Amino acid sequence: MSNKSSVLTAWRIVKKLPFGHWLFTKIVCFKAPYFGSMKPYILNLKAGHCSARVKNRRRVHNHIGTIHAIAQCNLAELCAGVMVDATVPVKTHRWIPKGMTVQYLAKVDTDVTAIAEIDLPHQWLDKEDLVVPVKLYNTRNELVFTADITMYITAKK
Repeated sequence: MSNKSSVLTAWRIVKKLPFGHWLFTKIVCFKAPYFGSMKPYILNLKAGHCSARVKNRRRVHNHIGTIHAIAQCNLAELCAGVMVDATVPVKTHRWIPKGMTVQYLAKVDTDVTAIAEIDLPHQWLDKEDLVVPVKLYNTRNELVFTADITMYITAKK
């Protein structure tokens, strides 16, 4: 079955435009305004994969001047959600985040890039918990954070 995700279709069209990645990110943040607070930038999107970056700026800092733990969680959830929306067959299934387990491995004192990936092809069931692993890396390519985000996938009735 081909995936007719409107998110993936929008990505494929908009990314070719000047400032397309920026524009696509703005569209995502318009749809889910909370994510706009950290000013993410979506780098790449395809079925089974999404990567995005957040710059190391004061608005996402904690009290010690590094990227706040919850900003890291937000970036992980953004990546996982956009990837799942681009991957799940939207005509037959829907999804919602159900839980998140995280590990903070190091202070984040640089820009941070998140990567959410699942193996494809995937057999979509009527009901399932899809665990989406997300990894965050600093600009030195050091793994600084991991998350396993459980997405509850159900068939549309």
